[in-house]
Amino acid sequence: MSNRFIRFLRRHSSDQGFLKNLELFESLVSKLLSIAMVIVIIVVIVDLGLYLADVLFNPDPNTFLGTTLLNIFGLFLSVLIALEILENITAYLRKHVVQVELVIVTSLTAVARKIIILDLEKVTGVSLIGLAIAILSLSISYFIVKNVHS
Repeated sequence: MSNRFIRFLRRHSSDQGFLKNLELFESLVSKLLSIAMVIVIIVVIVDLGLYLADVLFNPDPNTFLGTTLLNIFGLFLSVLIALEILENITAYLRKHVVQVELVIVTSLTAVARKIIILDLEKVTGVSLIGLAIAILSLSISYFIVKNVHS
């Protein structure tokens, strides 16, 4: 057993062989992540469908324009965020480069989702300031990245 391991190390001790193995590992992890993200997207879509069916067949007129509508928007945005993450993974598989612009847009969408479903009665001022700083930082980052690549 130890002789096999030593032969394996000798065969793959060159930098080129090591880098090739790392690339194979990265590719495998990316493919596993993309499969997992497809499963997440399917689960969120099913959850959205079940929630919509429940709302349509058992409407509560007192909360529809409040909590129910915000929950629906939150689920829709969750699907969009999951699709953007899948697009990030797919772009990485194609080009083997993380696309910073796409990551920033995904982050902006996630923060926007948080703001849309935010219950202002339960949130502190510090949290609002934190969200504002996050939006400002991500917006400036997006502007910089967009102008550098244009």
